[in-house]
Amino acid sequence: MRLDDRGWSGDGAFTRLVLEALKGDGGIEFIRVEDAPASRAESGYAFISNEIYVKFTRPPARRRWTRLLRPDPGPATASGSALAALAARLSRLPDVGEPDYADDGLLQYLRTERITAPYQTRGIKLVELVRIYEAGAPPRA
Repeated sequence: MRLDDRGWSGDGAFTRLVLEALKGDGGIEFIRVEDAPASRAESGYAFISNEIYVKFTRPPARRRWTRLLRPDPGPATASGSALAALAARLSRLPDVGEPDYADDGLLQYLRTERITAPYQTRGIKLVELVRIYEAGAPPRA
């Protein structure tokens, strides 16, 4: 399993937690994580947005032949089925849980927490958005 984190600043505790869960998953070949352009910080809050692209390992395809000695394309696989299986595996982890939004090409998690520094009363609200896409999938419309 290879990890490409060159485009990621390292911010986001939940993102680190999801990455550790993905590293332990045996069905993943490659992970790329990067900061999304939506990240920003103001005086009362910090919004962290990270995107994770996952490439799944595929078993080697067995080539079947038709009666006319042409390769058979085989059954079509459902788009997003590997991502749905990943969502099921991540939802069994108590620290990660169910995605807040999921469809055929995206898993999205949104976590919030209030951080109050010592000797302060207000603190800031930290909002972290993590989106997981399948690498190499067709672009979303």
